[in-house]
Amino acid sequence: MRADRYPTRVSGTPAFVDRAEPTVWGGRASAGMFGAQELDAHERDGFVGVPALLTADEVTEYQAELERLATDPDVRADERCVVEKSSDEVRSIFEVHRISDAIGRLVRDERVLSRARQILGSDVYVHQSRINYKPGLRGGGFYWHSDFETWHAEDGMPGPRAVSCSISLTDNHPFNGCLMIMPGSHRTFVSCVGRTPEDNHVSSLREQEAGTPDAGSISALAQRHGIAMMTGAAGAATFFDSNCMHGSGDNITPYPRSNIFLVFNSVENACGEPFAAPRPRPAHIGARDTTPVR
Repeated sequence: MRADRYPTRVSGTPAFVDRAEPTVWGGRASAGMFGAQELDAHERDGFVGVPALLTADEVTEYQAELERLATDPDVRADERCVVEKSSDEVRSIFEVHRISDAIGRLVRDERVLSRARQILGSDVYVHQSRINYKPGLRGGGFYWHSDFETWHAEDGMPGPRAVSCSISLTDNHPFNGCLMIMPGSHRTFVSCVGRTPEDNHVSSLREQEAGTPDAGSISALAQRHGIAMMTGAAGAATFFDSNCMHGSGDNITPYPRSNIFLVFNSVENACGEPFAAPRPRPAHIGARDTTPVR
């Protein structure tokens, strides 16, 4: 039986567990596009920004690709497409690097891939990819959560040796549902109460309930760490640790917010059986293929 360093969804009482693993696994001199100061910031805060990862022309190209995918009837009929709970708007499209050649190339782009390898200190594979759409006036938010809690409980990810890259394709303002992260929260794992429902992913991708922290834990982390808003121009990217406490609000402004979301996991941290779910989620949500990205 595997040792579980981060038990969750097994008790009626939440708990804080100190992180055992590093955040930056690669050496400061390892090959990659991050400098030492950026890696230090990632180690300290759990995230680091890249102000202009994409050029203006690339942003335009990817915006057109997102529009094409959202209006393609075959994509909308696919199980990898998730629509908003309260409307027929596309909320997310999963495994998008396999659906879109353009995003498949982005996964292999050294501006993205070298940085993920640098942080994780190994070859990496794509654990999850998706597009998040947050249209103006009716885009739904994402409640506070740690991705690692879900990936651990429902996908069987052993430790938080994974990093997410969120690439903005629209300007991110404080008022249009931008990503919010509690700096330093990656050093504390928050166990969640309650059991994982059968086929939880069917409802959680629209509105997560199981795996969300209790109000007391969120308040304690916010008081300890504060909240940072990931704002910036289209083309900017944020790399953030899998255990960061993060979320985003609803978008009730006319200004849409959309992003490409790529999750890289170390090949040395491959998922096994779920720690707190009856069975693994479908592979398009949590990959079982650990072939390194080249």
